[in-house]
Amino acid sequence: MRFAIGLFLCAALGGALTTHAAETVNDITQLNPIVVDQVVRPTRLEQIVQLVAGHPGPIAIGGGRYSMGGQTATEQALQIDMRGFNRVLDFSKERKEITVQPGITWRAVQDYIDPHDLSVSIMQSYANFTVGGALSVNAHGRYIGHGPLVSSVKSIKLVLADGQVVDASPQHNRDLFYGAIGGYGGLGVIVQATLQLSDNVRLLRSVDEMPLGDYRPYFQARIQNNPKVILHNAVLYPDQYQTLRAVSYSQTDLPVTVKERLTPLDQNYWKEQKALKVVSQWPGGKTLRQEVIDPLVLKKPQVSWRNHEASLDVRELEPDSRAKRTYVLQEYFVPPDQLESFVQEMGATLRAHKVNVINLSIRHAKADPGTLLAWAKTEVFALVLYYQQSTAPEEREKVGVWTRALVDSAIERGGSYYLPYQIHATAQQFRAAYPRAGEFLALKARVDPQNKFRNKLWDAYGLGATGDGAAQP
Repeated sequence: MRFAIGLFLCAALGGALTTHAAETVNDITQLNPIVVDQVVRPTRLEQIVQLVAGHPGPIAIGGGRYSMGGQTATEQALQIDMRGFNRVLDFSKERKEITVQPGITWRAVQDYIDPHDLSVSIMQSYANFTVGGALSVNAHGRYIGHGPLVSSVKSIKLVLADGQVVDASPQHNRDLFYGAIGGYGGLGVIVQATLQLSDNVRLLRSVDEMPLGDYRPYFQARIQNNPKVILHNAVLYPDQYQTLRAVSYSQTDLPVTVKERLTPLDQNYWKEQKALKVVSQWPGGKTLRQEVIDPLVLKKPQVSWRNHEASLDVRELEPDSRAKRTYVLQEYFVPPDQLESFVQEMGATLRAHKVNVINLSIRHAKADPGTLLAWAKTEVFALVLYYQQSTAPEEREKVGVWTRALVDSAIERGGSYYLPYQIHATAQQFRAAYPRAGEFLALKARVDPQNKFRNKLWDAYGLGATGDGAAQP
């Protein structure tokens, strides 16, 4: 019946809508294959409006599919693949603003604004993702003096469950604005966003090595309130997690040493991929990275454009194959004064469960300005965990055990965990980490009373969810 409705809508829209029936949707990890009834790839707003209004549900929304736990699909859904809805709608160099459709990638935005010496204000580290996907997870990056992506969003346009198109901003329909951003497609389809831009400047890279215990005073004295520092993160080395390298990119007038203004699209990443294989699979690979690979890579002075450092490609993280082993992300957030104690407990948990950690990065974010599902309820340090796991079902069960232990550790310290990854947390943990979830679900019940907008995240924690909320392997 749902497929027949889709065919009818396609015919009504002049056949311009691309549809695929009974398609398996997966994500970058290849751990979450989900068979949906059909996938549609709209290119016009009226197509999205008619699909949403005419389909009884469930409806799931997908972009680049870089979320890692089924956040873009659910069984028997109509999945709206937004990647063909990807135009620049308006741009002002004077106001430093750009308005885009959400299927556009950050790299395409950078290609558009770089000739005007402008840069994205806040985004995640890699440019392959779609703007709509980043809005839906309220992404963040390494930008000092900033927090979640929502802080750089001027306004959005949203298609609600009844097909109504509404504008939302911090001043107008603010409940929808702060619900849809970071709302994982639960309230409607984001179909437009206006973003505040920044200047594209030259950045000088600097590197400092230190014990973990020295990092917080170092960050507070030299990084946090330094207007010259644009990007910053620290690499915390496994398996002891007591030594780190802090890497900063500060505004400079020095001439560039990296001539390309953007990362070349045809760049070869065999060196980076080989290094990841060494770190994840060789005996002593992690020590080799800490003592040899990173010092060699980072020792040469570098001055690059901000857009070059912001246009990194996820291909540099891609393994040879994901059939037997795959790379996966997790992320935890704690108030600054809880960093050392959380890392100590995190390290003990990861060692006890023999987790093959490839990278652990520390970042900083200011408090969220008001999203209902805020991961930064206060100023936080973010700990981004990149690890390798087997694709075997029993391994997924093991990952769930130590994941829930880390979630508890973060919650006990007044922190949180990030939702775009595997859905291992219990419903109780979700509510503890996201105390305004009840407000979000009440808003969803009002604007989506039939619970059309669904995915595996909202199957676990949303309206009508059953069980303890943890996804099953």
